[in-house]
Amino acid sequence: MSSDLSLDPAASRPARRLSLSGVLRVGRLSDIWFKPALSVLVAAAPPCLTLAALGHLHLAMYTMAGALCALYAHNRPYAARARVLAGVVLGMLAGLAVALLAASLTGNAVVLVTVGALLAAGQKTLCDATRIGPPANVVLTFVSSAALFAPQTLGQVPGHMALAAGAGVWAWLVGMAPGLVRPYGPERRATVHALDAVAAHAEAYGTGDGIGGHGYIRSRVTADAAVEAARQALASAGGRPGTARARTRRALGRLLGRAEFALSAPTASSAGELRAHARELRASGHPPTRDEPLDANPFDPEPPVPPRPLRTRLGPLVPLAARTALGCALAGYASLALGVGRPYWALVTAASLYQANVTLTWNRAVQRTVGNLAGVLLFAAVLPLAHLGPVALVLCCLTLNFAIEALMSRNYWLGSVCVTPVALLVTEFSGLQEPGRLMTERILDTLVGALFGFVAAVAVTNHRAGDRVEHALTAVEHARTHAERALTDVHPVPGSLDAARRGLAAALADLRTAADTAAGEWRQRTRPQERVVLAERSGHRTLAATAHGPGLRP
Repeated sequence: MSSDLSLDPAASRPARRLSLSGVLRVGRLSDIWFKPALSVLVAAAPPCLTLAALGHLHLAMYTMAGALCALYAHNRPYAARARVLAGVVLGMLAGLAVALLAASLTGNAVVLVTVGALLAAGQKTLCDATRIGPPANVVLTFVSSAALFAPQTLGQVPGHMALAAGAGVWAWLVGMAPGLVRPYGPERRATVHALDAVAAHAEAYGTGDGIGGHGYIRSRVTADAAVEAARQALASAGGRPGTARARTRRALGRLLGRAEFALSAPTASSAGELRAHARELRASGHPPTRDEPLDANPFDPEPPVPPRPLRTRLGPLVPLAARTALGCALAGYASLALGVGRPYWALVTAASLYQANVTLTWNRAVQRTVGNLAGVLLFAAVLPLAHLGPVALVLCCLTLNFAIEALMSRNYWLGSVCVTPVALLVTEFSGLQEPGRLMTERILDTLVGALFGFVAAVAVTNHRAGDRVEHALTAVEHARTHAERALTDVHPVPGSLDAARRGLAAALADLRTAADTAAGEWRQRTRPQERVVLAERSGHRTLAATAHGPGLRP
């Protein structure tokens, strides 16, 4: 074994678990935080204010359900966003329909909690499998869980569904409206992000521990993920040949091609060039559309690596679904046992915790608890203003919804500070509540939901995390062999080296994700940590060698 593949303690040390270090650290704002913030404001304001003016504010929970769909898919090109938003609206309506039917057919709280837990598990699984993006399953679970405990008759269900559907259609229109002004914004941002990520990798190249070192691998995986995300964005942008959209897509593809070439052969000069392209694209909002040659760029920016079939993506999520169902059910039952009138708060708290592994779930439990407890204090401060009248109540909810998006990207606990008063104020749409009891119940449900949600995460062991690492190791070995064969092929098939390089990059990214997930799980059999490190280092050496073309072995 060569000396540059020897292990270092930092690379092979297991991840530290259940630490409080950095959990509440405040990060930077998302570069598009204002887009979902403004969208939910525009989507929710007209129906809610109209109902308040008509004296039917108690129906606003159903229009709010549809309006919240405007939070999704802001990073997707508009052709793809139309499909994703439609899917979110239909998913919201499906969950709401099940909840309203259950609420109208039974008043048994245990049955309703059970239905809510199963809905939450299904929503979590589908959102993760389809990679729907934030706010993922939490909003859908909040809508369906709240509806389970809203007084309901069968005759009222069609009208309430119609309100939610109408607001959902309006949210779809709001989400699509920016495309009339900046039709290429999402794919442009994805390309800028790829340029910046590759530039950061090129700047770090040579200053760390060399090809295959821990720092190199991290920056390379980040850059590969950004490039692949940009590929997917361009592939889903649509546009017939000869149209302005197709020309823009081609121009962005050329820039992405520059990033790909620099990723395979990083230099300080390429980093500066990519930064300049990113600044120009960010400032102008339009890529250069001239057909300029790309010197020494062997890569076609299309097509992206196709996603795996949905069925194969659902399999690894079975333990996560089991955790969600068990944790939500236990939290809801415990809330009922304590006599809390709104057990869905505990259920939603538990549903919001579940991340890729136990360690990340612990972090989210701490963030959610701290944010919710601080949010109760914010509710007490906002309440006098909200009680000035129905319109004031709606405006308070809308303002807090805007603040949620501004704060959530900095840290989940900050966003939760505003989520809590919104959830409390929504209960007052049907009439003023006793503030002391409302705040006490919210605190109890937060603690119960976080406790039982985390207990379920520990109790349900995810042995598939270890299996996924083994499968990922095998995939990397096969991809590396294929890339080496393409490098040494005397008469290569056109595009074979490029395809092999992309396949190896994707396999290495999957391995890093699988290894990180397994490192944060409890009660795992011995992890092949040394094999992971060696596979990553040798794989990245082969990946770097593909920049020099056929005939050279790494």
